[in-house]
Amino acid sequence: MKHIFLVIIFFTFLACNSKKNNTVFKTDKPNAENVSLKVLSGKEVVNELEKLGFFNLTSESELEMVKIGFEKAYSNFNFFRGPMRGETQSYMDNRYHMVDCEELFEIGGLTKYLDQVKPTFKKLGLELNYANEKSEQDQNSWKHTIELNGIEYTAFNEQFSDQDWSIAYINFIEMLNAQLRQQNLDEQFYPINCGNDGTFVLLTPKLLEFVHNNYPTDNEHPTTMINWKNIK
Repeated sequence: MKHIFLVIIFFTFLACNSKKNNTVFKTDKPNAENVSLKVLSGKEVVNELEKLGFFNLTSESELEMVKIGFEKAYSNFNFFRGPMRGETQSYMDNRYHMVDCEELFEIGGLTKYLDQVKPTFKKLGLELNYANEKSEQDQNSWKHTIELNGIEYTAFNEQFSDQDWSIAYINFIEMLNAQLRQQNLDEQFYPINCGNDGTFVLLTPKLLEFVHNNYPTDNEHPTTMINWKNIK
């Protein structure tokens, strides 16, 4: 009887161990949530950007050069940026814009950069007319407003501080985005950086998601305005 009892215990142990092994095997199977995104080649990245409409504002005569620029920037530097026109501050893709944030903040800077962005609005079939720029300034503060398409926006209304350039940059992008929404466009300008070589770029939500999934999420790539404000 003792031997029979030991045999029963032995087979019970084997059965439990077998069940445990089966369970481990099942949990080791790859889960869709754990599979990392495929690393794309430069050419594949450009193809996906094209499918998502990134190049639909690029002139036909410059399209091939822009695609090559984006492919090389991704392949060589993992960088989301295309070529500029010679020594100018104008990007060929018509989505990126460079801005000197100090110049934007100063008198005359606002209208200069509105003129720079206006061709992008035109390519989108949208209006960007400005008028009634007003400035009220004393030693400690400045109130600066302007009308875009008949709606008044604040370019700056603060006490002077070391954040002046950044505030002007934020307000500039936000007034442009307000006009894009006003004219029923789902694309928005997203901040990248501010300073002497500040930049921002026009993207759809799907394009922004693609960039976040395939490029570094650092201060050299576009982010939402909420994230940018938190970083700054």
